Amino acid sequence: QVQLVESGGGLVQPGGSLRLSCAASGTFIRILTMAWYRQTPGKQREWVAEINVNAEAKYTDSVKDRFTISRDDAKNTVYLQMTSLKPDDTAVYYCNAIGMHYIGSVVHNEYWGQGTQVTVSA
Repeated sequence: QVQLVESGGGLVQPGGSLRLSCAASGTFIRILTMAWYRQTPGKQREWVAEINVNAEAKYTDSVKDRFTISRDDAKNTVYLQMTSLKPDDTAVYYCNAIGMHYIGSVVHNEYWGQGTQVTVSA
């Protein structure tokens, strides 16, 4: 099992910055791809960014050049540095991770954090 704990959300003015963190703990061989999603009331959860074990990152178009995802494998932590924030970035941000386990054979399970609120408002 893997537990994901997010931190770093809050209220910020348009044009401001925030850094989200998500730390993974529990029993696993390795954490594989880590990602951030976001969700606003009444809408489906939206993929924002992901980073694989080779530190290769991908972003949804709306956050390219504003958000940067990174990871520290020594700490099993993924970060999302958000800059030039807009009101449309307001959402609950969720951390997602694929954990590798050995249960008789190697298995991959998907995990979610509890979410952290980001509000961009003047």
